[in-house]
Amino acid sequence: MNAQKLSKRLAMVASFVPQDAVVADIGSDHAYLPCYLVHNNIAKSAVAGEVVDGPYQSACQEVKHEQLQDKIIVRLADGMDAIEKEDGVTAVTIAGMGGPLIASILNKDLSRLTTVERLILQPNIHAISIRQWAQQHGWAIIDEEILEEDDKIYEVLVLERGQQHLSPAELLIGPKLIDKRNDVFIEKWTREITQWQHILASLEKADNTEAIKTKKEELMSKITLVKEVL
Repeated sequence: MNAQKLSKRLAMVASFVPQDAVVADIGSDHAYLPCYLVHNNIAKSAVAGEVVDGPYQSACQEVKHEQLQDKIIVRLADGMDAIEKEDGVTAVTIAGMGGPLIASILNKDLSRLTTVERLILQPNIHAISIRQWAQQHGWAIIDEEILEEDDKIYEVLVLERGQQHLSPAELLIGPKLIDKRNDVFIEKWTREITQWQHILASLEKADNTEAIKTKKEELMSKITLVKEVL
């Protein structure tokens, strides 16, 4: 993977960036995504944010190597602190983190989202945290995709401002993904059910404390929700 050819996962994220957007890529690593977006005339300009010095230096080197210093700003900053008002950011991408971490990054300073029209988020796990955040903060899920790469399954969520009430199944599984129900979706949730059933079986052997009873009820509820969708 490089700035000219993205991984399948990042290419999916890039596909949802609006034409002529000003993009902030939070946790940009090597800045491959913003470089790709600018090179391909999708983004007018970009900010690559990194909180760790090593990846920050890598991003700086990549932007210099691609000769995009006039279009891409690399900032060493914690999460959304990479975005400044003067940037006029219209789209934010956050990829390759857990859902709860992505939600906490967005939540830290909501004022940084003032000019943002679209969020493109790719959680590695627990996408439910992002859907819950969206519902609580006036963002609606306009699209979702699920894909498999290198034996790992990834989800991409696309959010724009709006009110949306999601059912428990939609929060857990994804409203747009439920509609599409592709082969990767079936594979992911079939695996999840199997894993939950294994955990349930092991809990049956444990002391029936209140905590164990609650956990069992939670797992059985999830299994029921997913089976109804599948």
